[in-house]
Amino acid sequence: MREWFSGECAARGLDLTEDRMGNQWAWWGDPDSSAPAGIVTGSHLDSVPDGGAFDGPLGVVSALLAIDRLKSDGFAPLRPIGVVNFVDEEGARFGVSCAGSRMITGVLSPDRARALQDADGITMAEAMRAAGWRPERLGPDPEALSRVGSFIELHIEQGRGLIDSGRAVGVGNAIWPHGRWRIDIPGEANHAGTTRLSDRRDAVIGCARAVLAARAAAETHGGLATIGKINIQPGGVNAIASSATAWLDARAADEPALRAIVAHIEKDVANSGAVVTEESWTPQTGFDSVLISRMASLIDGAPVMGTGAGHDAGILANAGVPAAMIFVRNPTGVSHSPSEWAEPEDCLAGVAALAAVLADLAGVQR
Repeated sequence: MREWFSGECAARGLDLTEDRMGNQWAWWGDPDSSAPAGIVTGSHLDSVPDGGAFDGPLGVVSALLAIDRLKSDGFAPLRPIGVVNFVDEEGARFGVSCAGSRMITGVLSPDRARALQDADGITMAEAMRAAGWRPERLGPDPEALSRVGSFIELHIEQGRGLIDSGRAVGVGNAIWPHGRWRIDIPGEANHAGTTRLSDRRDAVIGCARAVLAARAAAETHGGLATIGKINIQPGGVNAIASSATAWLDARAADEPALRAIVAHIEKDVANSGAVVTEESWTPQTGFDSVLISRMASLIDGAPVMGTGAGHDAGILANAGVPAAMIFVRNPTGVSHSPSEWAEPEDCLAGVAALAAVLADLAGVQR
């Protein structure tokens, strides 16, 4: 996908650079000129296991098509326009979402990133070296961030808000607080056919309690909590588990509710000897109000809406970059699944909306 992105940018005459995390930035115009900082759009190209085709890629493809549209209209931006492909937005392998934007903004430390492990015990540093990248380069990148005057991320809607409103395109104004926690549950390996039930210390039982606790906590405190990834050791059909690790994704409309959900779960799993460790945290994020108002006026009839899904736009916003989002209708209302979808005409409406916003923010001349 990185090779594809490089090729598409080269075909458009865009100048491609990489930051200290390997995020790819393609520029129409010189981002290091004396002009005001650039207007950047884009998203990510990675996915979750068995994910859909639109979450992330739609934003990257739409950014490139918006530039095509502006060029075909004969416009030349007064401020540089950039397209970014953020790496590892989903955090599917190493557990930390938005790793690419967290690293360059300083939210994720280089040492912690290098030490993150996947389910097979491979560290991020090892994976980077295998891919030809130098993990010692990792670190905050204020130079890359200084080039971003505003960031507009187009994304497939991950819900039913636009279905209910009957609109193809919406403007995103906020992201719920959310985070990920690792739950390590101890046990004792033993034989499934000879160990009495009363003598067992089965880590899977503790894991099951954690799953049920997550659901109960979410219902009690009016939020969302999901355990979608579990690693059982040693993983034999006829072996009692010696340990289990579960990853919790929790979200809520405000931070007190979210912290209450996690505290509820911690209390419920304590009897199993489980240890709950926070792996990532994103506070409640409100996007730039002036930018949102400007975008809403440009995209006629677009509803202004929040989301419970995390995005790189939220990480940049929390780092002080004026940011906002454009959502494109998903008629299935399903995301992180092959059922995720957007109709071609809605995608084109998203491109048109993004092009209008870029033209307005960049300042254009014929």
